[in-house]
Amino acid sequence: MSLILPWSRPNTTPVATLDNDLSGIIDIGSNSVRLVVYQGRNRTPAVIFNEKVMAGLGRGIASDGRLSDGSMRLAVTALARFAHLANDMGVTELRTVATAAVREARNAQRFIDAVADRCGLAIEVIDGEAEARGAAMGVIAGIPAADGIVGDLGGGSLELIRVEGGEAHDRISLPIGALRLDAVRKRGSRALRPFIGAALDRVGWAAKGKGKPFYMVGGSWRALAQLHIYLHDYPLPVIHQYAMEPGAPDRLVRSLARIDPKTLKDVTAISTSRLPSLPGAALLLGAVVKRLGSSTIVASAYGLREGLLYERMPPALRAEDPLIAAARDEGARQGRFPEHGNMLMTWMDDVFAQSELPAMRRLRLATCLLSDVAWRAHPDFRPERGLDVALHGNWVAISAGERALLAAALVACFGGTPSGEAAALLGRLADAESLGVARAWGLALRLGQRLTGGTAEPLRASRLTVADGKLILTLAPADAPLFGEPVTRRLKALAAVLGLGVSERVGSRI
Repeated sequence: MSLILPWSRPNTTPVATLDNDLSGIIDIGSNSVRLVVYQGRNRTPAVIFNEKVMAGLGRGIASDGRLSDGSMRLAVTALARFAHLANDMGVTELRTVATAAVREARNAQRFIDAVADRCGLAIEVIDGEAEARGAAMGVIAGIPAADGIVGDLGGGSLELIRVEGGEAHDRISLPIGALRLDAVRKRGSRALRPFIGAALDRVGWAAKGKGKPFYMVGGSWRALAQLHIYLHDYPLPVIHQYAMEPGAPDRLVRSLARIDPKTLKDVTAISTSRLPSLPGAALLLGAVVKRLGSSTIVASAYGLREGLLYERMPPALRAEDPLIAAARDEGARQGRFPEHGNMLMTWMDDVFAQSELPAMRRLRLATCLLSDVAWRAHPDFRPERGLDVALHGNWVAISAGERALLAAALVACFGGTPSGEAAALLGRLADAESLGVARAWGLALRLGQRLTGGTAEPLRASRLTVADGKLILTLAPADAPLFGEPVTRRLKALAAVLGLGVSERVGSRI
């Protein structure tokens, strides 16, 4: 159930039109308690607040089956703060869910009542089935083409779910969360592997994961991905869709056994409270991918919370491409003219579309939608803004290599050329040929923006084509004054990258 806060007004507006409406999810896990506030009810709502407290509710479950008084006090204090913040922010819908620790604790009702009395929050305790489905739908929300097995490692349980075709299929909840693993490991190093093995033997459909990716969700496993990034000096510290080989967990187990704890603390992306759980989490991850026969390990930044949002979206909204939807939203917020990106895409089609694969066309559309996001920045720093938006933007459904192509295009669009560290970084993430194509996209966008000043009519009344080895820009007679040295210079720059000559024409019909 959802708790509509007593201070909020009833909401009867269609979901898709609530661009600025605030909704929130409080996730009471076995390890952490977290509030996330989202703006808008679109395909990829923006996160405007995200805070967690490591309450450790599940620690008592592993020892005596009860929530400890200390962890409950810490959690209630955090939840009181979250409820107060949600009120001050004007959150209109706040959902409070609890997973394995509260689900299994013998004294759970005492905690639930305390939260209701002190915080005014009604806790929805979701069962293992719902938790597993929520995690799976979260992965699908962020990686729509996901086809494999999702694993969500919480403090109290591990959910395994087979995903294919945008739906969750076989699923199981296993009582081997990160806190339980840590408790078993402390009893002796030999106890952990049999404990994990016995749990995984319950996965009767494990063979369905053979040769397919394993999508890992949960703070401890994301911390392992961050450690892997650190140890391999990977140039882009973005967790979502970061991939590791199936043998990586075993190597991480060995690294964790000999690495200096001070070094781990230097990995700033890893919370120090996560450090004790990493050896057990790495051992479990290795055992899971071996049991499933996984082809690769893919980290997902999306999980239960995003899945709960995704499940409530109308079908038409769920069907949208999350990268394109997010780029469109960002372009609308930062750009000067609505839907200019779509028109630029069409305007460029005669040059690029004929030999373009669907994946590259999709990425070119995202580039067009973001082609005006740096105009408010100082002109000298617009290329840096483009690089940052592409590489570090909160995008999903995009690989590291695709981020590099997006970056190369936006840097060119804003008048820059990657050099030094930036050029080396892009070169490590994508091949030179693809980066060259992306740069051409950027130069075409730069031409289109200069020709039109960002307005619509000149785009509708002009054509950019290729014929007889030349790049041809044709304008309607009424728009002939738009030809000029700046436009000619940018036309020549694009033609040079494409290996073409240039021609400017005034046509009677466009």
